[in-house]
Amino acid sequence: MSKTIEKLNHVLADTYTLYLKTQNYHWNVTGPQFDTLHQLFGRQYAALALAIDEIAERIRALGALAPATYKEFEQLKSIGTGNSNYTAEEMVECLYKSHKKVVEIIKAALEAAETEDDAFTADMLTERIGAHDKDAWMLASTMKKTSKTTKLKEAS
Repeated sequence: MSKTIEKLNHVLADTYTLYLKTQNYHWNVTGPQFDTLHQLFGRQYAALALAIDEIAERIRALGALAPATYKEFEQLKSIGTGNSNYTAEEMVECLYKSHKKVVEIIKAALEAAETEDDAFTADMLTERIGAHDKDAWMLASTMKKTSKTTKLKEAS
């Protein structure tokens, strides 16, 4: 298995985990910002669903089977699954940190793709970094303190 495929498997697992976490928070957010966050989380998880398909299909195009079970994702993921009992503010912070962590994972995959001269995968991953950066910015913009987020462990 190429290094690019190995790294893409991690990107897929983290993207899927972030998708589930975002959908969880979309369903379970409460409080004065409910409507705003419910819509934001909805847009973000819908975009993540499309990204999951794109990443999995790229793994298939490279000749490997895409991981597709909870067991496989659990072994490959680097972010936590979240907590339905978080406050709206904690949900936003958790998603923010998760997007930042996923960017780190994508950058490792991008490096592998560039090393293996896989321009198509590198391009796809660069686009994913931009999407996660934008989502993180939108989440940070809803937090009271955008410069310090210290309540939760990283990407819990």
